[in-house]
Amino acid sequence: MPDTGLSPQAVTDTFLAPPCDEPVKILYQDDQILLINKPSGLLSLSGKNPLNWDSVHHRLVYGQEGITPAFPTAKIPHRLDFGTSGLMVVGLSAGSAQHLNRQFQARTIRKRYVAMLEGWVADERGQITEAISKDKSHFPRVKICQITGKTAISEYQVLQRLEHPRRSLVQFTPRTGRTHQLRIHSLALGHPILGCDLYKSACSEEMSERLLLHASELCFEHPGSGQPIHGRCPAPFLVNPND
Repeated sequence: MPDTGLSPQAVTDTFLAPPCDEPVKILYQDDQILLINKPSGLLSLSGKNPLNWDSVHHRLVYGQEGITPAFPTAKIPHRLDFGTSGLMVVGLSAGSAQHLNRQFQARTIRKRYVAMLEGWVADERGQITEAISKDKSHFPRVKICQITGKTAISEYQVLQRLEHPRRSLVQFTPRTGRTHQLRIHSLALGHPILGCDLYKSACSEEMSERLLLHASELCFEHPGSGQPIHGRCPAPFLVNPND
């Protein structure tokens, strides 16, 4: 093994995000929150590498020229993976963000995702309960481990089964929020998400140019009014069976 000068425990993230030309879209706005649609291929927060400055947070704070104004106090209480698209809630003040953070930590916010999986999932609905642990030797991957893993629960429902090639459109309702949970749980089910670069079969990554995972719904309490909010954002890869 070459001498890298790093201790065995040290982990280096060499990921460099490619440019993302698709804008962040604002779906709802008031004086406390934003609901936005994050494009696939954009970081939620700017990375430690100075070249990974572009992110949802950076675009909101500094504005998107000709598209959205600047929101200099914007704070993001939760994140979506780089390849995942869809719905995110943004706090426009420290108090709003803290209120949303508490809801996420208490798991009172309901999240739903849709994903396109390789092959036909046999059951119409089910629950995946494989425990998830960090995989220190294969960063940034995680692994299924019943000994060191933390409890992880993903409920799923098949929405469509499609041909040419065979694939399944699935709605996920995660009951926990582990890193890469839906991606590794899909692989554990035997049907990896198309386009996923980390948790894949021999051909599932090549079946899509992007990760086909989209945050489609968020249900939470408005941090100002206390009223229930149900945000929806349809996935861009939904398929009309008559096409």
